Amino acid sequence: MKNNWIAIDWGTTNFRAFLLENNQVIDRLSEPCGLLSVKEAQFAATLQRLLSPWLDATPPLPIVMAGMVGSQQGWKNVPYAPLPAGAGNLVDGAYAFRTPWGSPGWIIPGVNGTSRYGQPDVMRGEEIQLLGLAVLHPAEKHLALLPGTHSKQARMVHGEIIDFSTFMTGELFSLLSEQSLLGRDLPLQTPHDASFALGVETALQGAPFSHLIFSARTRRLNGEVATEHVHSYLSGLLIGHELAALEAERPAWVVGSPALTARYLQAAEIVGLTLTAVDGDHCFLHGLGLLRSLIQEKIA
Repeated sequence: MKNNWIAIDWGTTNFRAFLLENNQVIDRLSEPCGLLSVKEAQFAATLQRLLSPWLDATPPLPIVMAGMVGSQQGWKNVPYAPLPAGAGNLVDGAYAFRTPWGSPGWIIPGVNGTSRYGQPDVMRGEEIQLLGLAVLHPAEKHLALLPGTHSKQARMVHGEIIDFSTFMTGELFSLLSEQSLLGRDLPLQTPHDASFALGVETALQGAPFSHLIFSARTRRLNGEVATEHVHSYLSGLLIGHELAALEAERPAWVVGSPALTARYLQAAEIVGLTLTAVDGDHCFLHGLGLLRSLIQEKIA
């Protein structure tokens, strides 16, 4: 069991854990038990409950955690590692602790810096996927998209994150489709490739953003987009707007779940970008595995 350990991605709304032998997944857990559902900061007790299927059958295994668990709302506010940031910087900034049941644990810091647009920016969790991307696909330079609630566009050189920018693509889709006029009184939505493509193409026309998204209503009113396809059109608008900011002359990676990366690949073809998809969990585990090996070397 000396090569066994637990990798955890603990976010605001979800908890995911992986039981590994070296970098081989033995078992996994997933629960809708993010930080917001932890009462009175009982993180250790919550973790023990979530991991109980494994803790009852194994000795106290090392635990390495990343994501919002290291934020102000998390278990411990772990200071961000500043850009440029590589694996060594994240290990140096990791918070070490011991659980009540005896497992050694580490919380990996996020990364902060200035975006390519001159704005302060932060990430927690995506930096692990970026490290994993560099491990799985070594190269001098990486340009990567990490779609999600708060999508990231990041650049790496020699395995170090040198800059990144956040786009609130996923959150905006949720807000606009569920709480705005654009999503009001809609029937059950069905995916529609043509409406999605129309949204992407419309986003490339350079309209101001708040004017652009209003077209999700006007194209519905004039019959260009069917009421059951509004979400597809809106998704195309938002993803197209995000991709329009990417450096089109360079191939890039898109890191995430197959369902989400498929949409970005579809939009990229319309935009004229070359994207290669890679599984987000695969990257996360290889990135955290790299950090675990460096932590072992450091404490040896």
